[in-house]
Amino acid sequence: MPELAKAYEPQQVEDRLYQKWQDGGYFKADPKSTKPAYSIVMPPPNVTGKLTLGHVLNNTIQDILCRKARMEGKEVLWLPGTDHAGLATQTAVEKHLRQTEKKTRHEIGREAFVKRIWDWKHEFGGIITQQLRKIGCSCDWSRERFTMDPDYERAVQEVFVKLHREGLIYRGTRMVNWCPGSLTAISDEEVIPTKQKGSLYYVKYELVSVVAAAVPSGDEFPSGNPQAPPLGTAAATTYLEVATTRPETIMADVALAVKPGGKWAHLVGRKVWRPLHREQIPIIADEAVEEGFGTGVLKVTPAHDKTDYEIGKRHKLPVIDILTPNAKINDPGEHDASELHGLDRFEARKKSAELLKDRGLLVKEEPYENTVGFSERANVPIEPRLSSQWFLKYPNIKEALALLQKGHVKFHPQHWTKVYQHWLENIQDWCISRQVWWGHRIPVWYRVDHTPLIDSSSSPTEIVEVEKFRKDFAKGNLWAPDEILCQIESPGEGWVQDPDSLDTWFSSWLWAYETMQTEDGTRQKFYPTSALVTGPDIIFLWVARMLIAGLHFKPNGAETLETNLAFKDVYFTGLIRDKQGRKLSKSLGNSPDPLELIAKYGADGLRFGLVRIAPQGADIRFDEKQIEEGRNFCNKLWNICRFRAMQGPIDPKADPFQHSRSIFADELLDRLHFLLEGERNAIEALNQYNFSEAASQLYDFVWNEFAARYVEAAKIDFAQTDSPTRAGTLATFDYVMSHVLRLLHPFAPFVTEELWCELGFGAETVQLQNWPVKSPRSKDWSPRAQEIYMTADVGRTLRGEIKLPSNQKIPFFLVTSALVSKKRPLADDQKAVLTAFLNASEIQVLDSPPANPGPKAFTQLGDLYLPATGLVDPGVEKDRLVKELAKVEKDLEQTRRKLGDANMLAKAPPAKLEEWRALEISLGEKEKSLRESLAKLE
Repeated sequence: MPELAKAYEPQQVEDRLYQKWQDGGYFKADPKSTKPAYSIVMPPPNVTGKLTLGHVLNNTIQDILCRKARMEGKEVLWLPGTDHAGLATQTAVEKHLRQTEKKTRHEIGREAFVKRIWDWKHEFGGIITQQLRKIGCSCDWSRERFTMDPDYERAVQEVFVKLHREGLIYRGTRMVNWCPGSLTAISDEEVIPTKQKGSLYYVKYELVSVVAAAVPSGDEFPSGNPQAPPLGTAAATTYLEVATTRPETIMADVALAVKPGGKWAHLVGRKVWRPLHREQIPIIADEAVEEGFGTGVLKVTPAHDKTDYEIGKRHKLPVIDILTPNAKINDPGEHDASELHGLDRFEARKKSAELLKDRGLLVKEEPYENTVGFSERANVPIEPRLSSQWFLKYPNIKEALALLQKGHVKFHPQHWTKVYQHWLENIQDWCISRQVWWGHRIPVWYRVDHTPLIDSSSSPTEIVEVEKFRKDFAKGNLWAPDEILCQIESPGEGWVQDPDSLDTWFSSWLWAYETMQTEDGTRQKFYPTSALVTGPDIIFLWVARMLIAGLHFKPNGAETLETNLAFKDVYFTGLIRDKQGRKLSKSLGNSPDPLELIAKYGADGLRFGLVRIAPQGADIRFDEKQIEEGRNFCNKLWNICRFRAMQGPIDPKADPFQHSRSIFADELLDRLHFLLEGERNAIEALNQYNFSEAASQLYDFVWNEFAARYVEAAKIDFAQTDSPTRAGTLATFDYVMSHVLRLLHPFAPFVTEELWCELGFGAETVQLQNWPVKSPRSKDWSPRAQEIYMTADVGRTLRGEIKLPSNQKIPFFLVTSALVSKKRPLADDQKAVLTAFLNASEIQVLDSPPANPGPKAFTQLGDLYLPATGLVDPGVEKDRLVKELAKVEKDLEQTRRKLGDANMLAKAPPAKLEEWRALEISLGEKEKSLRESLAKLE
């Protein structure tokens, strides 16, 4: 067996091992295998994306699940792929086009622009998949898919045609979320609510033709001033005051609304003058009005607000659209606010306020913070916009709810179940059309007389032309219903295809099963998939829709709902934030490059460090020190193994229970047993998707139980050539290390593979070894090793409290209890271990306190003393004893309170009662001992 290098160098290991795994075909899934299937489809990253810490966390967790499943004897398919990311990719390429050629996509035309995107994809599309290999992802790369693969694209279009024929897809004019930056409709789930600081403008709306006898008293109006003169007249009048955050849309107001039966209900039926683009508009009553907001009077602008649109429909009000697709004021002609025409919406907001102020119609302006919807991709405020789009009525909602309620689909953490259920119960039709060129084009064809009108690539003024096309389309001016065909292939000359593309998520909702459509039986073997790992931000965009798609399209042909599930378990990762709680982003400069972290700490260090701080259901506060701890942990594992290799050959089949063993070997075997089978063990934590809990348990076992305790105790055994327990110590070492390397492999695949092969546990690979699930306890176990470890901990603490250097050898006195000294005396090998752990020059074991005792600590073996002279400052020792006594008194009081509480005693299990009673006795003895020590210092 070759000697291990002095230090673990991941840069010399990782690429070599990953190539070995790929060459060996270890990640390839065999649909003909008789093993039970386990499958995961990778949430496809953007095709031109780059690795982020979010990708690292998500894919590390998927890798843990897949590697564990292989070791459990399952046939594993982890299917990778990338998403064309229609809007995101188009935006990136168009930005590049503007920077390099000073052109827009409209100037070069649709066909040429789409070709540019394909060129971009071929140049940058493989970056992220190569980076995923760097972190050790055990994907079946031979099955990598892309949402724009020809067969996948055809499947998407076939689904559209099928749903259209079923009456589930329809064209309609509705209020949608419009992104002025990307010039496309987006779904509710792609709108990010964002706090914004702005202003609340209080504006006068003058009542029309008020008869003096009918005028209410002044205090009935919000302004308290019924004498404001109308524009162009000198006659006295009255007005209503309206609070709005968007004065630039006043020109699109068609009514004022008040609460039925409310403060202003007596004015219903009257009219007011619209302050900008002055016209008369009615006062109506509607339950949607909130009297608690602003002045209790709502301006109704159906074209630019979803609530207003619903009010307008109820009252059959006209719709006035005064914004262009790119959010500029579109209100041409001669009128009192014509100077707003052509301004950007935010410029128009300021200008509107100035016009209102100049005319005496702006009562006041107040700072105001509200929540505004931002486009996820363009990062600009969206505009509610009346638009003609394609919509999908979701099918199989009842079945999706039933599967959830019956537990066939489980969410981790569980609280996401209620969020998902609420969405299903309140679901709205899905706007599936997007005004982008990169993506799956809608397979609908129209017979039209004005073909150039809808040829979106033929004119530099495409925005205006297409907008005209949409308005005509919505009005039905371009074709009759019988001149629309929904099919994939062109009907021939005289037909033109719809210019829109499908929402990217419309292709992604088929991902779980359509990626497995191959002739080798992959779908039959591996669908439904076993688990999905993703972020909660796409629970509706993707997770829910994949479940619905599986239920509706029945990919395996079976009728039972359970066999058509997209997946059985869904794990939602937390959001990674910096130490200040901010989301990681390039703009803030707080988003580290994972490849730089890998170069610095190794892939295993990054993986283990990140997973260990990622509790289920909670956001993660990232600190690079935690990745450093991951690297240090891998180094610790390496050093443990290197120490063992120096003692002689490894026995891969070691059975410590066939040898005489020290109490320290039995203690380690006992800890291993509880790690695998305890009440809260690492195996159960993994099975429950508590990855950070499992990682933390493995970390504690390796670092504390194995390295800090057992290895140090083993050194004493190995130092004695005639030790009767040497063989047992070696066998325990090999047995436990075999379990540890297998348990850690899913978390840290590279270092565990290197150690497994280099140490001779197996020549091929650790990833195909049996997954550990249990380990027996030693029948000879006693608590003595734990008592020695804890006594050493107390002694080291005592050193620190009196400020004695840890590397200074000093004598100790141990006054043992009767139980220790007579029934279970401290054996020589045990005393030797304790001496080493305390870095003591010697330990004298006594039956009674020394004649001149120094500082003392209470331990499970007895009272541990330091010499009285030459080491300790009496003042420092007194302070230490006072603090320790205060703590003991507090603990004792709490314990006695429990024992004196009848209700607690009635509810507590017998074992817990015994624990409390034993603790009371122990604390009482410690209190007495501390008081005696203090008395001697007085």
